[in-house]
Amino acid sequence: MKQFWKMVLAVIVGLLLMTVIMFMLLGSFIGAVAAAGSSEKPVLPREGVLAIDLSEFSLVEQTSNMPSDIMSIFNSGYLPEVGLYQAVSAIKAAASDPAVKFIYLKTDAANASTAGIEELRAALEDFRKSGKAVISYIENPTVGTYWLASVADKVLMSEYQGANSAMVGIGTQNIFVKDLLDKLGVNVQLIRHGKYKSAGEMYVRNSSSPENTEQYQVLVNSLWSTISADIAERREISVAQLDSMLENLTLCLPQDYLDNKMVDALLTREQLKEKLATYAVKDSFKDVKFMPFADYVLAKTPATTSSSSKPKIAVLYVDGNIVDGKANQNVAGDRFTSVIDKIRSDKNVKAVVLRVNSPGGSVLASEKIKHELDLLGEEKPMVASYGSYAASGGYWISNNCSKIYTDATTLTGSIGVFGMVPDFSKTTKNLLHVNVESVKTHKHADMYGLMRPFDQSEYNFMLHSIETIYDKFTTTVSEGRGIPKEDVDAIGQGRVWTGADALEIKLVDEIGTLEDAIAYATQLAGGSGYQVAEYPAPLTAMEEIMASFGKGNNGDYVLAKIASEAKPQILARMPFEVIFY
Repeated sequence: MKQFWKMVLAVIVGLLLMTVIMFMLLGSFIGAVAAAGSSEKPVLPREGVLAIDLSEFSLVEQTSNMPSDIMSIFNSGYLPEVGLYQAVSAIKAAASDPAVKFIYLKTDAANASTAGIEELRAALEDFRKSGKAVISYIENPTVGTYWLASVADKVLMSEYQGANSAMVGIGTQNIFVKDLLDKLGVNVQLIRHGKYKSAGEMYVRNSSSPENTEQYQVLVNSLWSTISADIAERREISVAQLDSMLENLTLCLPQDYLDNKMVDALLTREQLKEKLATYAVKDSFKDVKFMPFADYVLAKTPATTSSSSKPKIAVLYVDGNIVDGKANQNVAGDRFTSVIDKIRSDKNVKAVVLRVNSPGGSVLASEKIKHELDLLGEEKPMVASYGSYAASGGYWISNNCSKIYTDATTLTGSIGVFGMVPDFSKTTKNLLHVNVESVKTHKHADMYGLMRPFDQSEYNFMLHSIETIYDKFTTTVSEGRGIPKEDVDAIGQGRVWTGADALEIKLVDEIGTLEDAIAYATQLAGGSGYQVAEYPAPLTAMEEIMASFGKGNNGDYVLAKIASEAKPQILARMPFEVIFY
């Protein structure tokens, strides 16, 4: 028996030693490959074609620190990430780079947001002013990918049949689960201010409210107004002609695109090669050298480190849901207050651009961030730049900047507040046949226990909090934008606006890009040639790798989203997202 326990102990010790050794080897490997991957810049040909294939990289708000070849080891299907500012800077550099002969643009399967497409399109429009051409090629057009492709001097399309045309308009779908929740015995108690604040409607209605239908229709019409005007101008057709094509499902086959002047030529793969060789002034396609866009960005754009001692413009990325705590993901209130304090105390920061790409979230975190931004704005000029979303809490924290730039397709506003507390008492009793009893010191101690409905006094208690927060929200906007409070209430009520429409009602100041905002902030700082520094600092290589281990599948994300909303809380968050490509 003694011998048996010795053997067991030896096995356990051996396993522990092997585990320690494996972790040490893994750490050394990660450190070595990260250091190796981050130290070298790609080598580009002496001259060639800048190839922007949006299926080969992800256009994101802020560039990652982690080399893509290393991330792909830990995350299959990982694509290189290119920050929007770096992408625009690279295209600007290409305009004056004699090595770049023209840009070859392929937009199919674009990994980009609405704001990313709009700002990349603006950069390519500026590139064309240099006299160099943009040649785009498309196989499976959607509204978003064709919108970007249409910026080109020549739009080429595959002649192969079977390509899937999705140029049918902009649409979005709402899901309502009240009937399902009724069957499960779940009663979601929604308390809100704002007739357009439709967040939570999916749990308490089986169809959209008239107000929500109205705002959706206005939104998609406004988005299409911006996109259709751009397409019509570049293709030298009228918006009415474009509307007719979509309304009558005219654009089905590649030949339909050619017949209706939506593309300039239909090509086989070999013909495309010949065309590109001709544009590059080469005898053969094999002589054409291509510069992958992600490589060009790494080689040509300057570092945006926040640790530099040189005068700088800080770009603070508010990217993701606003949440409580200190998490590295999303916009965590406690973490962001520390970052803002760091910017405020840095004497080398001469001005700040607040880049907002957030649908909002926690009221508490929004208030914390807003307070710190107010202190920052008292010491340094602060300009806002809106990405795809700057709504609800995202608008709350940024509306007092000295100037607000927005993309035309940005979704903003959503000045409203809601709270949601589910009641599972019928579920547990009638479906699960489980009885729940509370033992409490006071009458309302279990009101957030999720096992009984609110009584009237408890509902009023929640409503009082929401009404107070909404009043604070409208007051903040009124003071920040110089708009009478009653006018803010009229355009508020939880309603979401596009950037183009927000300009008309004075929620923003100008349609412009992140680069425009940086240029204006530099002007306010009274200088030129400042270095751009990004905050928060991108995750380290180790943090990126560890984060990749924790990413679940889409089903996990959906479940997490439902779980995050189905608990007692008060939110300033936009109720929906619009995806059209």
